[in-house]
Amino acid sequence: MIFDELRSIQRQQGYLPKEELRALPQRADVPLYRINSVASFYPHFHLKPQPAVRVGVCADIACHLRGASSLLKQVRDCTRSRGSQVAVEEISCVGQCDRAPAVAVNDRILPHATPELTAALASAILGGTGVADSDVPGDEDTCTHFSTVADPNEPPFSPFGSNPYMVGGEYGALWQLQRTRGWECVIGTLKEAGLVGMGGAGFPASIKWDAVRRAPGPQKYVVCNGNEGEPGTIKDRCIMEFLPHLVIEGMIICGLVVGANIGFLYIRHEYEHQQRILKAEIERCRKEGWLGKNICGTGISFDIELFISPGGYICGESSALLEAIEGNRSEPRLRPPNSSTHGLWQKPTALNNVETFALVPQILTRGVEWYRSQGLTKTAAGLKFVSVTGDVRRPGVFEIRMGTRASELILNFAGGPPGGKKVKAFSPSGTASGFLPPSFLDVCLDFKSMAAAGTMMGSAAVVVCAQGRCMLDMALNSVKFFRNESCGKCVPCRIGSQKLVDLLTGWTQGRGKQQDIELVEALCETLKQTSICGLGQFIPHPILTVLEYFREETYAHVFNRRCPEGVCPMGGSV
Repeated sequence: MIFDELRSIQRQQGYLPKEELRALPQRADVPLYRINSVASFYPHFHLKPQPAVRVGVCADIACHLRGASSLLKQVRDCTRSRGSQVAVEEISCVGQCDRAPAVAVNDRILPHATPELTAALASAILGGTGVADSDVPGDEDTCTHFSTVADPNEPPFSPFGSNPYMVGGEYGALWQLQRTRGWECVIGTLKEAGLVGMGGAGFPASIKWDAVRRAPGPQKYVVCNGNEGEPGTIKDRCIMEFLPHLVIEGMIICGLVVGANIGFLYIRHEYEHQQRILKAEIERCRKEGWLGKNICGTGISFDIELFISPGGYICGESSALLEAIEGNRSEPRLRPPNSSTHGLWQKPTALNNVETFALVPQILTRGVEWYRSQGLTKTAAGLKFVSVTGDVRRPGVFEIRMGTRASELILNFAGGPPGGKKVKAFSPSGTASGFLPPSFLDVCLDFKSMAAAGTMMGSAAVVVCAQGRCMLDMALNSVKFFRNESCGKCVPCRIGSQKLVDLLTGWTQGRGKQQDIELVEALCETLKQTSICGLGQFIPHPILTVLEYFREETYAHVFNRRCPEGVCPMGGSV
């Protein structure tokens, strides 16, 4: 409720005036200190009057590789004549990595942004004339998607092999389950199939669901994590757009299995198109009896509420996400206890991401053997959604067989780097996994193979860097993102991320010193060992992998005051 109230005020006023915040406790029955705490935490809320037009240019890795720095300068030049009416600044990832560079104009997302289009939209807003939807590319946010396993000409006539249903035959797994009431059998089936959490951790779903089912107490919850704020990660956006019925069905099945009566689907606020699709699907389920009281005639009640994120990458951390749903600052909790026993409102909670829930109906409908046979290695099972962005001809979301080699994905499916260039480096899981050299292109994309190679599957956000890219520049861009998105709760992350940015910025500007190398390595170890959550623990990965695999290039900056690729402003100017 607190977020709905704050959004309502901001829609009417353009920001959150102090007098409105002081009046809110009486309406919302929430103390003022908590309202101020929440309003000052999330980037979506503004405590001061805003310019008539706010232009945010995404500065993170996918957009950075597609010219965001140049776009930022050009947009500022195009709007300079408007003075204080227009504010232009860098912002964090807006989930349009396949259509980079992206810009947000008063929270309206523009993919494939150009200075001219951005300036035209700003002028239209200032002039009060508005802009027709047809004049703004991407207003209908259609994900760029490719399936390497589905034949759109064969049943079930779906763009993805992950969809087990013919048109009109959705919710078949749920229909069968409500007839047999084999709740515990579902857990056994997921265990046999080897389904793990596809949000990055790779923890077995069966263990998590079983723990929630066995936890004492009448009140339990199901939560679906659709925040997806990692730069380069857009696979869940695609699933929610094309396979919303599988996500909803997976959540309902989970609710029946663990004994929950309500679920929350947490989605980032930038995904407006996907929000409309999911709302329509939820309403459809309520009308057809799949959601609400006495679902499917079982005597069991279960409903799903769509929760729109107030913003922030940290909301993707599971415990921080729960804090947000509760109406608090999205700060990670200390663990143990875990969400399986002390989750939402300290009640047992089954929390998985979008892709994990979407795979449940597929396994129950097609069977364990079919699911396991889709993998290409003994340690890999099923199909996998992977996003590929950066320096490739065909950026987008790919449905592949688990265990597909990185070279097949990057060079064949995504077309490789344009202009005849070769791959210089790639990140297998967005900014969190760091950067690997071409010698890793033969690694298989599955959880165990990636771990054996010393890296991780993570969010399956592959970002490709072609020849000519400066890897120190890539590392600095990644560390800046984590610095910007740190919740600030723990000192190592809050202070350490800024210190790391300062040091790496100095290296790119010709101010590096020999002792900096040891300082950076010590700082990275401190971040990994003492940060509360994964955000702080992952901050070191970009620079540590660059130091390991691109050491000569990095040392050229520090010791020779030279950027081998001619990218960094070694003269000290930005």
